[in-house]
Amino acid sequence: MKFVSTRNHNEKVSFTEALFRGLAPDGGLYRPENNPDLNDFFLSLKKDAGFNEISSELTAKLLAPEISGETAEKIVNDAFTFEPAIHELSPKLKILELFHGPSCAFKDFGASFLASAMNNLLAGQGGKAIIVTATSGDTGSAVAQAFHGKERIEVVILYPSGRVSPLQEKQLTTLGGNVTALEVKGSFDDCQRMAKAAFTDPELSFLPLSSANSINLGRLIPQSFYYVWAWNKLRDSNFTFVVPSGNFGNITAGLYAAAWGLPAKRFIAATNANDVVPEYLKTGKYNPRASVATYSNAMDVGAPSNFERLTDLYFNNVDTFRKNVIAYSVSDEATLETMKNTYKKYNYLCCPHTAVGINAAEQFLAENTKNETALVLSTAHPGKFVETVKKATGQSPQLPPQLALLLNKEKISVPIGNKNEDLRNWLLENKTAD
Repeated sequence: MKFVSTRNHNEKVSFTEALFRGLAPDGGLYRPENNPDLNDFFLSLKKDAGFNEISSELTAKLLAPEISGETAEKIVNDAFTFEPAIHELSPKLKILELFHGPSCAFKDFGASFLASAMNNLLAGQGGKAIIVTATSGDTGSAVAQAFHGKERIEVVILYPSGRVSPLQEKQLTTLGGNVTALEVKGSFDDCQRMAKAAFTDPELSFLPLSSANSINLGRLIPQSFYYVWAWNKLRDSNFTFVVPSGNFGNITAGLYAAAWGLPAKRFIAATNANDVVPEYLKTGKYNPRASVATYSNAMDVGAPSNFERLTDLYFNNVDTFRKNVIAYSVSDEATLETMKNTYKKYNYLCCPHTAVGINAAEQFLAENTKNETALVLSTAHPGKFVETVKKATGQSPQLPPQLALLLNKEKISVPIGNKNEDLRNWLLENKTAD
């Protein structure tokens, strides 16, 4: 498989090139040159196939001959010491739990694969990489955990000051070593703009910069694996994927899997008040704007990067987009009410992002009374949002061990402004190409 920019379909690059570049030179996002037909592969999967088995085979199918079956298996097994789980709330409402990894968020899947792939490739090349990534919450913690201690990789994480949960901030700022947290005086959109600008900044061209945001294919492709795994588990039922969406990388991965032949034809994008994509699907007009802060903070994105991939996938045709994606926007008030009701009705605590997905699923099921099932992607452990969960339900979620260990650790971050030159100057002063 070769990859091209969403803005220039003529220049073809390898997976390795796309992996380490992160962003295409023209500012576009890399995507597969063509969509392979893997329908027969999906249908041939054994019902009891494990997550790593599916992931290894899919990696080899997508990336051979550049990545051999043996290398694919090594990358996958190094990356995934955890796997998804499906929890049934009711016969029509199920949860795909993606928070059983080291940072307790779905982004562990993409970040761990990316770190493993880069580590394996750099070991053979003797090179070095500097990961620059922006986060609205979960990406940074997943990237920090996945890359921490990698000898040939340095990590620089930009996060919006005061706009991530206390535990998310601890996950970003307590590792040290090869991980630096830059606390930006601004929004996630500022962080994202600064990170993207660094990749095309001629003054920084001598640095081996790469990205671990969902703009990087090395993180996006493995996020398709759990869609395939979940479909294989539930293939005998008529179900719809419901995806809490902010930067729209998670749902893009699922839609890519569908484009490759996965027999999952319906996806729901569930957003909070940052509803530029639901608005686009209603009106046909895309109006990115400054993000607003909500309880589901990891989805506070006013200009989602992966919208460019999605419009490219659907040939900039909103009608084609609508055939594949339904979208709902959920208010903060409805988010808290859903968290409360989910606990009361099912004795199940969920994070605010998952609650946005559950609310959208309930709206969808109410509108579609036929034999429908909704599978909501649960993006983070409720323990990452203790304050919000307690506000909504009156209950404090039990922290998993990997979060409990952070409580007494000291935060170490570097304050920085929200201009592109602020990041440029910091990189020039603190990083080298050696």
